[in-house]
Amino acid sequence: MSKRVVVCGDDFGMNADVDAGMNALAGMRRISAVSCLTLGPTFAANAPRLAAMDVDIGLHVNFSETLDPHGDAMPALGALILKAYAGLLDTAWIDAQLARQMDAFEAAFGRAPDYVDGHQHVHQLPGIRGRILDLLARRYGTRTPWLRQTAPGMLCGIPLKESLKARVIGALGAHALAREARLSGVRTNRRLLGVYAFGGGRRRFAHLLQTWLFNARDGDLVMCHPAQGDGPGDALARQRRAEFEVLSSPRLGEWLTANGVRITRLASAARGFSAD
Repeated sequence: MSKRVVVCGDDFGMNADVDAGMNALAGMRRISAVSCLTLGPTFAANAPRLAAMDVDIGLHVNFSETLDPHGDAMPALGALILKAYAGLLDTAWIDAQLARQMDAFEAAFGRAPDYVDGHQHVHQLPGIRGRILDLLARRYGTRTPWLRQTAPGMLCGIPLKESLKARVIGALGAHALAREARLSGVRTNRRLLGVYAFGGGRRRFAHLLQTWLFNARDGDLVMCHPAQGDGPGDALARQRRAEFEVLSSPRLGEWLTANGVRITRLASAARGFSAD
């Protein structure tokens, strides 16, 4: 039996090169989910093409990166995490940001998102995850989008640096998010793969991708951050392009077959996956 795995591209709306890469990979069926920064500078212009793709389209909740120099300034990720764990986040600010980002998604696609996750995984933080679940219940009732689970998948063969980063991300709220989602009747992916230091070019990403596919279990999610060009002002542009080149390569089909993996949309699955 093949392993059903979600391959999710993050940061649609950040710049035109990211958007072009996501749309190209979606058309090739190399990714099955696309996470949108709905207040990003290119989101509204490029969303119509994405809407026609056979992928899950999600809201990439942002509380940690200022995307528009004329818009709301976001705190640095470290400061946000400290405030979240100290119970110092302003709930009115959280609710207002969530509503703005959700409204922008609905305006672009005319429907609810298939799922919700977080830019830099902020959706799992205390003070934010509960507000997200409340908002989804109020807006969508029983037809609630699924949520991205961040607990690390199997780490066999993953270098220590990447393994540590994956465990730290999971430790910042994965268990609590899974528990609260389950109590709310919200589906999730099983575990998260794809965490690394965003460097090393094509060769390193190709090696890691093969390892993630080998480690994947049914219902896992592999996140990625591809782009088709060098987005201006994007510090990760070179590695984004390297990811695109690997994901669009014919070799990916061979790796999927060798590891018994089938790229899948979670929203169209009959049921969710256990986060065990």
